[in-house]
Amino acid sequence: MTQSGARTAVVPSVAVASLLNDNPVRLLTPRRFGDARGWFSETYTEAWAAANGVDVRFVQDNHSYSAEAGVIRGLHFQRPPHAQAKLVRCVRGSIMDYAVDVRAGSPTWGRWVSAELSAENGRQLFVPVGFAHAFCTLTPDVEVIYKVSDVYAPDCDGGVAWDDPDIGIDWPLPPTGPVLSDKDRVLPRLKDFDSPFQYDGRPLLPLEVAS
Repeated sequence: MTQSGARTAVVPSVAVASLLNDNPVRLLTPRRFGDARGWFSETYTEAWAAANGVDVRFVQDNHSYSAEAGVIRGLHFQRPPHAQAKLVRCVRGSIMDYAVDVRAGSPTWGRWVSAELSAENGRQLFVPVGFAHAFCTLTPDVEVIYKVSDVYAPDCDGGVAWDDPDIGIDWPLPPTGPVLSDKDRVLPRLKDFDSPFQYDGRPLLPLEVAS
């Protein structure tokens, strides 16, 4: 399942079919090779990633565990000079994963796309520099592993409010509501964010699945 939403955007008058190949956010599915024992998958190689539009050098892997359904982590980013691109996958349970365009001057500023990532489907979401990232757990006992292109830098840590009405994400929450960190409860709204990220000429478009 993939989604996109929020603000109405004016996309430059180029054929959407050609633009999709240059979409800054990418949804990837590594191949799985199965037999009577189960399956095997190469979850990442530089050549495979580059062939699918992810030409980024990753320097660190992070691993998170969320105990409950309805945990929201986000919307997060790191500012320059330690801005991070991320390649996200879910290795236990399932999540809805989000990328929000926060590039100054972008015609798709404030728009978002999302995809369900799960241990079962093996999909990965590439979130480039200039996008805020978040996920919401759809099941209990969720583990997420993600590659980042720079190390954690607390002085560059930033984010925007998960429930910002100008972004308008319809979170798939349980009746009990979201589970949030204290930090994520007080992030600023997008309208109060002075973005250090610059638009690179590639508008955000609906996701296509690459393999």
